[in-house]
This record gives sequence, structure tokens and C-alpha cells, in this order.
Amino acid sequence: MNRLAFGNLVLRLRLLALRAGPVTLGAIAVMLLALGAAAWFLFMLPQLEREREQLSETLTEQARQARRQVSAMPAVVPVAAVPLDNLDAFYGALGQRRYAEQQLKTLFGLAAKSGLVLNQGEYKSTRDRNARVNTYQVNLPVKGSYAAIWQFSLAALRAIPYASLDDISFRRDNIGDPTVEARLRFTLYLADDGARSAP
Repeated sequence: MNRLAFGNLVLRLRLLALRAGPVTLGAIAVMLLALGAAAWFLFMLPQLEREREQLSETLTEQARQARRQVSAMPAVVPVAAVPLDNLDAFYGALGQRRYAEQQLKTLFGLAAKSGLVLNQGEYKSTRDRNARVNTYQVNLPVKGSYAAIWQFSLAALRAIPYASLDDISFRRDNIGDPTVEARLRFTLYLADDGARSAP
């Protein structure tokens, strides 16, 4: 289009605008905007379609990775699905509270068998109501050789499997003295009488 023809077109549009009222001019403006938007949409449509496909592929790959991660995770057993056998086994491993005095006699007998001098001990009993577990804490001051004290400790844990050795401390007056003083703290874990426990 040459310069004269373009100038002629502009002049005709000006004349048309002078003859037309404001409503016609508004309609022409809206129509031009609509044509521009349609042209832009047709121009951008292929690019928008490519971006949509890329986003879809990305989301699909992320979903695959999430499924792989979930399948690789170890199965979690809900608390309600844990068999009652485990709870029975727990209570079955506890001692019974009514036999606590007999277990004390066992400790004193093992100390004598190991050649230890056992002074009077201290005893403390506590109870966890929610777990229905009793603990019986026994503090024993003993005298003897170092080897005899360890022998007694290990024999006590073998004889009373529901006991734990929580603390042991040694004291020797002289370096050459073969006798050692020690304080041992055992805890016996006991079920309530009548709770799930083996006799």
C-alpha cells in the first residue's frame, strides 16, 4: 500500500468518524478490540497447547515418582491391627507382684553363693496404673571381690529375667585391698496380680 492510498484511507476514516455518533464509534472500538483479541488468541493457541501438554507430562511424572516412593516405604501397621498376642507376650514376660519377696530371697541367695557380704538393702515399690506394671527397686550394698560382684550381677539377671541392673558403683579404700564395696540397684518389673501374666 503506497503512501497516497494510506493517507486516503485515514481521511475516509476521519470523515466516517465525524458523521458517526458516539455510539457507533464505541461499537467500532469494541469490534476492533474483539478482532485484536481473536487474532492474539489464534496466534497464542499453539503455544498455550504446548505449555498445557508439558504441564500434564510433568504432573504425570510426579505422580509416578510419588507412587514409587510410597511402594518403596515399609508398610505401617495401624495400632488397632497389632495382635493382642504381643500384649500378652509383654505381660507374660513380667514377673508377678505376689512373688516379689521370693525374688528378694533369690537375690540374697545368689549373693551368698557368690561369696559376697550383703548388708541390709533398701526397697521401693511404684505402680504405673495405665500400663498395669509395678516396679520394685532394690538397692543392695555388697562387699567382696570385683569378680564376685560381677558374677553375682550376671547370675541375678539370668535368674530373674524381668529384672534390670540400673546402676552399679564401686569403692575401694586402698589400692591393694582385694575387697571392694559396691552398691547395686536392680529394678524388678512386675504385673498386677490377675493381669495378663504367666504364673
